[in-house]
Amino acid sequence: MTRNVSEQPVVRVRGLRMTYGTHEVLTGVDLDVHCGEVVCLLGPNGAGKSTTIEVLEGFRLPSAGEVRVLGADPARADDAWRARVGVVLQSWRDHPRWTPRRLLTHLGGFYRPYSTPERPRPHDVDRLLETVGLTDDADRRIATLSGGRRRRLDVAVGLVGRPELLFLDEPTAGFDPEARRDFHDLVHRLSDLEGTSVLLTTHDLGEAERLADRILILAGGRIVADGSADALNRQVAATSEVRWTRHGERFVHATDEPTPFVRRLFEQYGDEVADLEVHRASLEDTYLAMVTRHQSGVRPELVEVAR
Repeated sequence: MTRNVSEQPVVRVRGLRMTYGTHEVLTGVDLDVHCGEVVCLLGPNGAGKSTTIEVLEGFRLPSAGEVRVLGADPARADDAWRARVGVVLQSWRDHPRWTPRRLLTHLGGFYRPYSTPERPRPHDVDRLLETVGLTDDADRRIATLSGGRRRRLDVAVGLVGRPELLFLDEPTAGFDPEARRDFHDLVHRLSDLEGTSVLLTTHDLGEAERLADRILILAGGRIVADGSADALNRQVAATSEVRWTRHGERFVHATDEPTPFVRRLFEQYGDEVADLEVHRASLEDTYLAMVTRHQSGVRPELVEVAR
């Protein structure tokens, strides 16, 4: 999907490197996130997605590179900066004897000193509980909630301070299809109505395609593709498969130009061509092509396409 977003970046990263011992996880990451934009970071396990997010959140010091988030270095940012940022981790230790209402009310109090007329903080707790679908569980002990309901509470914790920038690390893990759809609607509302910028990681390619204005593919320690889902499909994995039957025999042909090929096919064989199918690249094809290229030892080069 596409929205009008500001060209002013709320996240700007140049040359980010991260080394653990002799293992270099990030080898020079460059990325921008603009105001009001939803950006999804894709990559295989171990690619460094969570490490990148943790550096941007200020939870981890980079080995090298320049990182600016909301105009500040997150490693040295103060409490006023942190009040502008929301974080939903992959998992966290909650307060099992508390209730969602009590927990959100308690956490919301920390944001009140940083309220502004343009962005009043914190969120109204009852409205927030309704937004994440926890109204009926508001006064139940957290220990009694299912995993999916606890995950909704994680999201509410990330939102309680009405953040300008929201980090979501695998946010819908454990969600059922209905909860996942509701969450997608929530992200769109945050971006459209409140101008919240969102950077998320996910393994769900369908989720990335539905949510993101722009998709970044991380492989080989670098961003190797940057663009909308449609643009990446056209530019990164452009090869299509044309499949057809002739006299009972099945044929498959790979081509970057399926329309001219089909035209020539009918010019040559006419009505002998049957069961014609054109399989165009999907986001999954694009993603797998980039990951496979990296795993085969080909040095990935950035493919950047128009939003």
